[in-house]
Amino acid sequence: MEKKINIQMLGIDHKTASLDERALFSFTKKNMQQAMENIRQNSGILGVVILSTCNRMEIWVSINEKFQDDLYGILCGIKEIQGEKYQNLFRKRQGKEAVKHLFSLSAGLKSQILGEDQILTQVKDALTFARENYCTDQVLEVLFRKAITAAKKVKTEVILSKANYSVIHRAVEVLQEKGITLEGKTCMVIGNGEMGRLTAEVLMEQGADVTVTVRQYRSGMVNIPKDCKRINYGDRVEFLKKCQMVVSATASPNFTFIPEMFQELPIEKELLLIDLAVPRDIHPKVSEVPGVTLYNVDSFQAESLDSVQQKEIKQAKEILRVYKKEFYDWYEGRELIPVIEEIKKNIADDASLRLTKVMKKASLEPKEKEKLTSEIHQAMEKTMGKLLFELKDQISEETYRECIGAMEKIFI
Repeated sequence: MEKKINIQMLGIDHKTASLDERALFSFTKKNMQQAMENIRQNSGILGVVILSTCNRMEIWVSINEKFQDDLYGILCGIKEIQGEKYQNLFRKRQGKEAVKHLFSLSAGLKSQILGEDQILTQVKDALTFARENYCTDQVLEVLFRKAITAAKKVKTEVILSKANYSVIHRAVEVLQEKGITLEGKTCMVIGNGEMGRLTAEVLMEQGADVTVTVRQYRSGMVNIPKDCKRINYGDRVEFLKKCQMVVSATASPNFTFIPEMFQELPIEKELLLIDLAVPRDIHPKVSEVPGVTLYNVDSFQAESLDSVQQKEIKQAKEILRVYKKEFYDWYEGRELIPVIEEIKKNIADDASLRLTKVMKKASLEPKEKEKLTSEIHQAMEKTMGKLLFELKDQISEETYRECIGAMEKIFI
């Protein structure tokens, strides 16, 4: 009988929910820590990781049989939302379905833009943040690490057609399809995180004149791409008079632009505003200002997959399959690992003792004898490890456990 994998995931993403619906359930790092601690307090939850990006929010938990609650209800309690009307926007996954989802997600196979790199960084950051706040557990640690390793392997061995692609690349592509080029245009980037930095770099590659806003208290702490100009964040409205395009991508809960800011602002030529944040950075009513065209992150949906991309996805899934099996093998036998390690060591120790008489008779220097004994010991441990771990694939789970139990009685 297959062992149940006690992992659950609850998620909302760009496929099921609008930008504003996703924003209701998004987290910043500031409130994510408290949310994870609140979730862990529920009976039966052993570990939790929250992944919150512009396209999705997912809660991952490792549980035991005591957990009888509903993750959606817990989330609505944290967000203080009467959530019945939003429930159909969420997808709940558990066991192997959840594992499969995380592996595909980490490799960029579930992103708006196939194979984009940012999601892998976001998954790594989510695990690191949960670990730093003592909210993860061994199962989630191993699951996320395996998924991250598998995703790196995919990015190394499969040349996805849209690799190294992100939403800002797609935005530039959409603008070009509309006949809008960026060469020589004055652009302002608001946001000093990873997305802001990447945006500035992409716009500069397109030949734009790029200025990045920096909040005064952070002026000496921000890494601005080479050849970018900088202004104080407080001067952003005044600088709009010089701009043809603005990209806003902050993690702030406050708007960077609201309609009132444009009341006395002369817009003599078309101004493009691109809001890549969730929750929104730019108030949606700014789109009603004459001369302004406003795009948000959902304006840049990826095109349908072609036959080349479908082939690449198939190659990627084969790599993911290998690493998923490694996780399942670890999960099913994780309580036996300490026992197997001790059996390996004790068998190697026994072999070393039996070789003592032979070593005494050998015409070797003491250091050579010591080195040879150590190498034999290591070789024995490796051989026994290979035998004990690979035996699992040749016999039933029940028989395997019986074998390990018998060896435990003999060697421990």
